[in-house]
Amino acid sequence: MKIRLPLLFTLTSILLISACVESKQPTQALASSKLSIATFAGGCFWCVESDFEKVSGVHEVISGFSGGNIANPSYKQVSAGDTEHVEAVQVYYDPNIISYDDLLQVFWRQINPTDNEGQFVDRGKHYRPVIFYHDNRQHTIAKSSKQKLQDSGIYNKPITTEITEFKSFYSAEDYHQDYYKKNPIRYKYYRYNSGRDQYLTKTWGDDLEFSPSIKQQYSKPDDEVLRKKLSPLQYKVTQNDATEQAFKNSYWDEKRKGIYVDIVSGEPLFSSLDKFKSGTGWPSFSKPLTAEHIVEKTDYYLLYPRTEIRSKYANSHLGHVFNDGPKPTGLRYCINSASLRFIPVKELESAGYGNYLANFIKQEKK
Repeated sequence: MKIRLPLLFTLTSILLISACVESKQPTQALASSKLSIATFAGGCFWCVESDFEKVSGVHEVISGFSGGNIANPSYKQVSAGDTEHVEAVQVYYDPNIISYDDLLQVFWRQINPTDNEGQFVDRGKHYRPVIFYHDNRQHTIAKSSKQKLQDSGIYNKPITTEITEFKSFYSAEDYHQDYYKKNPIRYKYYRYNSGRDQYLTKTWGDDLEFSPSIKQQYSKPDDEVLRKKLSPLQYKVTQNDATEQAFKNSYWDEKRKGIYVDIVSGEPLFSSLDKFKSGTGWPSFSKPLTAEHIVEKTDYYLLYPRTEIRSKYANSHLGHVFNDGPKPTGLRYCINSASLRFIPVKELESAGYGNYLANFIKQEKK
């Protein structure tokens, strides 16, 4: 960072001496994924990257430069203030988990939106806060969010943060990516002395810790999308009520901890905490993880009545429930693996199911 305070300038200069020039670009998986992209500038990109990467539903944050008039600028060029670029971050996020409006709420709580001459100890136009919108929808949401912030009375000065159409983004040198992870002590020292956190705590108080509203939208895609998304067996089971082979399916002997969600919609259905060895060759559970996502129907496919289990929002055929399970429920939810997607505990947060982590933490404490 280019800092005017002597102590911090010296520190930061030392940190950047060994900066490499290799540029970190978005991975192929990110580039080809269905994740949405948001671009923000909020002063030091080390700090903005760090804060966004803690947000549920955000898959990756890349530090770089945006808004300038030359291609592939270096950090040295941008920090000299001659390229019109600002330090920015590109946020790859799942809109089914977190909304763009919620990302803006996170952004406002990272910056001083009334200062367009820099941010905190970092001075200069290349440190000013900017929202770069990627489409008309983001533009509308950003303007509305900015006006709401102005009307909130939190600030007694005008909100001067720019809202600008996105043109291009160039990744910063690899040294800058995930700096807070690679150099935690130096990063914390810089951040504390920058005054950022002290200002934010004083401004927001108890409202500083914003909890994004989870936007899980459990819906069933149209048939054309389903046929592309699902394997032939998954389609046959979920859409045509078929039954997969016992002992020859993905999860009958799965022993890892995690949850099972509908392969079509993603709605949470069962937990490994309720999974038991039934000897049937299909994954079996003593109870649902989220009862409201389970629908019971009576079928007569075997000439005698059975209780079929379907998912609420996707209407996927899941399996059947029987009265020969273990205590305390006495139930056995016999489910097709082809109807499920397993999410291990370590991936719950990033997949948008972090609210179920507490169940496993409680189990470990027992």
